[in-house]
Amino acid sequence: MKKILLLSFLLYGCQSITVPPSFTYEEIQTDTYRLASWQKITNSSQPVRIYIEGDGNAFNYAGQPTANPTPHGVFLRKIAFNDPNANVVYLARPCQFVNDMKCSEKDWTTGRFSSDIISAVTQAIKDISKQKPVVLIGYSGGALVSGVIAENNPDLRVKKWITLAGVLNHEKWTENLNLPPLTDSLDLKKMPCVPQIHFIGKKDKVVSYKLTESLADEKNIIIIPNATHDNGFNEYLPAIYEN
Repeated sequence: MKKILLLSFLLYGCQSITVPPSFTYEEIQTDTYRLASWQKITNSSQPVRIYIEGDGNAFNYAGQPTANPTPHGVFLRKIAFNDPNANVVYLARPCQFVNDMKCSEKDWTTGRFSSDIISAVTQAIKDISKQKPVVLIGYSGGALVSGVIAENNPDLRVKKWITLAGVLNHEKWTENLNLPPLTDSLDLKKMPCVPQIHFIGKKDKVVSYKLTESLADEKNIIIIPNATHDNGFNEYLPAIYEN
């Protein structure tokens, strides 16, 4: 693991965010990719809450793949950096924030949920948790990544799985939006048998709340009336921050 202190301001596109001094930037080298993370680990006896980023800047406004999937938005980073719990990690997806020669366009397009991508994030989570219980919080496409990991790694001590505006099945999601199928990606075959809660905006035009309702148990879904895909969640932060 490579440990580097970055400047407190990260600039991407028109948005910036201040990284709290309690968080340290760390790059995690896995067998396949190098992943960027910001970590606050202050209590070895507490679970680790790991926020997994969405698909990022995968496509431009013309619908063409970008050359760099690093997210321009700061939605998930803001939520992670304000999490008051003792152990909090923001984990970027492969190819975000780093210059990794392993990366190719497929890694944020048709293969964004490939076996290599899932394997890398799994390895990073295990590296971070060091066998402590984890709470996995996946945003957008990060929800599917975290769900596949929770489903296929019974040795990982997943205390809770939380999704925010989450894609829970990419095949149904692409069909719903009339998008090309993600032919090089794994999908979630069934909902993981772990405690879970799914926060979804009723005004979300990227991931429909109706799609979430068709996939998850009603008792595990919280529909936020005025929330979109990346806005309107503030009132529900206390519930998101509960262990």
